[in-house]
Amino acid sequence: MKKLILFFTILFIFGCQNSTVEKPSNLIEKDKMIAILYDVSLLEAIKSQNINGGITPEEINEYIFKKYKIDSIQLVKSNKYYASDIVEYKKMYQKVKDQLEEESKKNEGKTGEINNTQDTKNSDTPTVY
Repeated sequence: MKKLILFFTILFIFGCQNSTVEKPSNLIEKDKMIAILYDVSLLEAIKSQNINGGITPEEINEYIFKKYKIDSIQLVKSNKYYASDIVEYKKMYQKVKDQLEEESKKNEGKTGEINNTQDTKNSDTPTVY
Protein backbone atom coordinates (compact mmCIF):
# COMPACT_ATOMS: atom_id res chain seq x y z
CA MET A 1 0.00 0.00 0.00
CA LYS A 2 2.91 2.31 0.75
CA LYS A 3 4.24 1.74 -2.77
CA LEU A 4 0.83 2.57 -4.20
CA ILE A 5 0.63 5.79 -2.22
CA LEU A 6 4.19 6.67 -3.29
CA PHE A 7 3.29 5.93 -6.93
CA PHE A 8 0.25 8.21 -6.86
CA THR A 9 2.14 10.89 -4.94
CA ILE A 10 4.85 10.94 -7.60
CA LEU A 11 2.21 11.12 -10.31
CA PHE A 12 0.56 13.94 -8.42
CA ILE A 13 3.79 15.91 -8.07
CA PHE A 14 4.58 15.59 -11.75
CA GLY A 15 0.95 16.25 -12.62
CA CYS A 16 0.93 19.50 -10.67
CA GLN A 17 3.97 20.93 -12.43
CA ASN A 18 1.77 22.11 -15.27
CA SER A 19 -0.86 24.65 -14.32
CA THR A 20 -3.50 22.72 -16.24
CA VAL A 21 -3.72 19.10 -17.25
CA GLU A 22 -5.57 18.40 -20.43
CA LYS A 23 -8.53 16.07 -20.05
CA PRO A 24 -7.67 12.76 -21.75
CA SER A 25 -9.97 11.66 -24.55
CA ASN A 26 -10.44 8.28 -22.87
CA LEU A 27 -10.74 9.55 -19.30
CA ILE A 28 -11.84 6.91 -16.81
CA GLU A 29 -15.07 8.13 -15.22
CA LYS A 30 -14.73 9.25 -11.61
CA ASP A 31 -16.79 6.45 -10.02
CA LYS A 32 -14.86 3.84 -11.96
CA MET A 33 -11.57 5.45 -10.94
CA ILE A 34 -12.62 5.33 -7.28
CA ALA A 35 -13.46 1.64 -7.70
CA ILE A 36 -10.03 1.04 -9.25
CA LEU A 37 -8.30 2.84 -6.38
CA TYR A 38 -10.34 0.76 -3.91
CA ASP A 39 -9.42 -2.54 -5.59
CA VAL A 40 -5.75 -1.60 -5.83
CA SER A 41 -5.77 -0.71 -2.12
CA LEU A 42 -7.25 -4.10 -1.22
CA LEU A 43 -4.85 -5.99 -3.46
CA GLU A 44 -1.88 -4.11 -2.05
CA ALA A 45 -3.05 -4.95 1.47
CA ILE A 46 -3.34 -8.63 0.55
CA LYS A 47 0.11 -8.50 -1.04
CA SER A 48 1.64 -6.89 2.05
CA GLN A 49 0.12 -9.60 4.28
CA ASN A 50 1.41 -12.32 1.95
CA ILE A 51 -2.07 -13.88 1.92
CA ASN A 52 -2.51 -16.80 -0.50
CA GLY A 53 1.20 -16.97 -1.25
CA GLY A 54 1.45 -13.31 -2.16
CA ILE A 55 0.46 -11.32 -5.19
CA THR A 56 2.93 -9.82 -7.61
CA PRO A 57 2.58 -6.27 -8.93
CA GLU A 58 2.15 -7.75 -12.40
CA GLU A 59 -0.82 -9.82 -11.18
CA ILE A 60 -2.38 -6.72 -9.62
CA ASN A 61 -1.97 -4.78 -12.86
CA GLU A 62 -3.32 -7.63 -14.97
CA TYR A 63 -6.35 -8.01 -12.70
CA ILE A 64 -7.15 -4.28 -12.74
CA PHE A 65 -6.68 -3.93 -16.49
CA LYS A 66 -8.90 -6.94 -17.26
CA LYS A 67 -11.60 -6.16 -14.71
CA TYR A 68 -12.03 -2.54 -15.78
CA LYS A 69 -11.11 -3.03 -19.45
CA ILE A 70 -8.44 -0.34 -19.36
CA ASP A 71 -4.75 -0.13 -20.16
CA SER A 72 -1.81 1.32 -18.27
CA ILE A 73 -1.65 4.52 -20.33
CA GLN A 74 -5.34 5.22 -19.79
CA LEU A 75 -4.91 4.66 -16.05
CA VAL A 76 -1.87 6.92 -15.76
CA LYS A 77 -3.40 9.72 -17.83
CA SER A 78 -6.68 9.56 -15.92
CA ASN A 79 -4.90 9.52 -12.58
CA LYS A 80 -2.75 12.49 -13.63
CA TYR A 81 -5.86 14.39 -14.66
CA TYR A 82 -7.69 13.72 -11.38
CA ALA A 83 -4.56 14.43 -9.32
CA SER A 84 -4.27 17.87 -10.92
CA ASP A 85 -7.24 18.97 -8.79
CA ILE A 86 -6.05 18.21 -5.27
CA VAL A 87 -9.39 19.01 -3.63
CA GLU A 88 -11.32 16.57 -5.83
CA TYR A 89 -8.54 13.98 -5.67
CA LYS A 90 -8.63 14.11 -1.87
CA LYS A 91 -12.40 13.59 -1.97
CA MET A 92 -11.90 10.54 -4.18
CA TYR A 93 -9.42 9.05 -1.72
CA GLN A 94 -11.78 9.84 1.14
CA LYS A 95 -14.43 7.74 -0.59
CA VAL A 96 -11.93 4.89 -0.94
CA LYS A 97 -11.03 5.20 2.73
CA ASP A 98 -14.71 5.22 3.73
CA GLN A 99 -15.35 2.08 1.66
CA LEU A 100 -12.36 0.32 3.23
CA GLU A 101 -13.51 1.24 6.74
CA GLU A 102 -17.07 0.09 6.01
CA GLU A 103 -15.82 -3.23 4.66
CA SER A 104 -13.54 -3.63 7.66
CA LYS A 105 -16.46 -3.11 10.05
CA LYS A 106 -18.50 -5.75 8.19
CA ASN A 107 -15.66 -8.23 8.44
CA GLU A 108 -14.96 -7.63 12.14
CA GLY A 109 -18.11 -9.53 13.08
CA LYS A 110 -17.25 -12.36 10.69
CA THR A 111 -13.81 -12.75 12.24
CA GLY A 112 -15.38 -13.07 15.69
CA GLU A 113 -17.81 -15.68 14.39
CA ILE A 114 -14.95 -17.74 12.96
CA ASN A 115 -12.98 -17.54 16.21
CA ASN A 116 -16.04 -18.53 18.29
CA THR A 117 -16.66 -21.51 16.02
CA GLN A 118 -13.07 -22.65 16.38
CA ASP A 119 -13.25 -22.34 20.18
CA THR A 120 -16.15 -24.80 20.32
CA LYS A 121 -14.37 -27.51 18.30
CA ASN A 122 -13.16 -30.68 19.95
CA SER A 123 -9.75 -29.98 21.48
CA ASP A 124 -8.36 -33.11 19.76
CA THR A 125 -9.05 -31.55 16.38
CA PRO A 126 -6.13 -29.43 15.14
CA THR A 127 -6.95 -25.84 14.30
CA VAL A 128 -6.11 -24.87 10.73
CA TYR A 129 -5.42 -21.19 10.10
